[in-house]
Amino acid sequence: MTDLTTAPDHLPSPDLLELEQAASEIASQARSANTVRAYQNDWSHFSCWCSDKGLQALPALPRTITIYMTAHKDRYSMATLNRRLSSIAAAHRMADHPFDTRCREIALVMDGLRRTKTVRQRQVTALTTPLLKRALDGISGTLADRRNRSLTLLGMAGALRRSEIVALNVSDLTFSPEGVRLLIRHSKGDQFGEGQVIAIARTNSDLCPVSNLEAYLRQATITEGRVFRAIDRHGNLKTSMTDQSVALIVKKLCGEARLEGDYSGHSLRAGFATQAAKSGVEERKIASTTRHKNMEVLRRYIREGSLFANAVTADLDL
Repeated sequence: MTDLTTAPDHLPSPDLLELEQAASEIASQARSANTVRAYQNDWSHFSCWCSDKGLQALPALPRTITIYMTAHKDRYSMATLNRRLSSIAAAHRMADHPFDTRCREIALVMDGLRRTKTVRQRQVTALTTPLLKRALDGISGTLADRRNRSLTLLGMAGALRRSEIVALNVSDLTFSPEGVRLLIRHSKGDQFGEGQVIAIARTNSDLCPVSNLEAYLRQATITEGRVFRAIDRHGNLKTSMTDQSVALIVKKLCGEARLEGDYSGHSLRAGFATQAAKSGVEERKIASTTRHKNMEVLRRYIREGSLFANAVTADLDL
């Protein structure tokens, strides 16, 4: 009935059992929903593959892991293979089976894959300010277009992730003459939900993220609940929207503007970092908005934005 160890002549009290259940529920919140979903999908893929091959998935032998990784080396990126290994290890730990991802047999194969595979991850095109202007040029005044305009401007100006955009509530916005403060309640870099606040200043231009956000909220008559919502073909507002919708909106705007490149929801966040670097904004100020924990990831965007600024071709008298 329970794994709790109590005195031989005592059964666990209802209060103790209730606390054990509460502890289990708290532990289940240790990882974000997206991480749990990815782990579940990875484990399902691995266990089904093992079943098809007549191999034991739990506990799995190191040789099984190396064969699995080798079998999928041409199908998946190195990032995906690394995550699959983490998911398999997590499943073993949850089942109280020892699993060492750095055991010699597994480590040698993973290191070999890293050396032989192309490890460069997909890098979407950054939606910098000139490109964003082209994407929004000529957009109409329908409610859906007003939402899309506000969403992309706010997403770029705040270096927001897709999940952060769709999770914004009206109560998370604090408007002032200077601009708007955004409370990001949960994010990838804030796993424990302590909350992060960023400020977006008014620019008093046609592309001002703050004034466009206010105009959208007025037109949609949204005073509470989710800021950005799905809109049906009749112009009716729904209660919310998915983060995948953000990617589709960005792709749609860039496609209609015939912009060359590979665009996604992440193009807004990448556009902020790249454009800020091009404009000479120092790393510390960029990081205060992007909220990067890993500065090397941020520096990749900064290097991209500074490539031509640092080019010495003209100095070669060519």
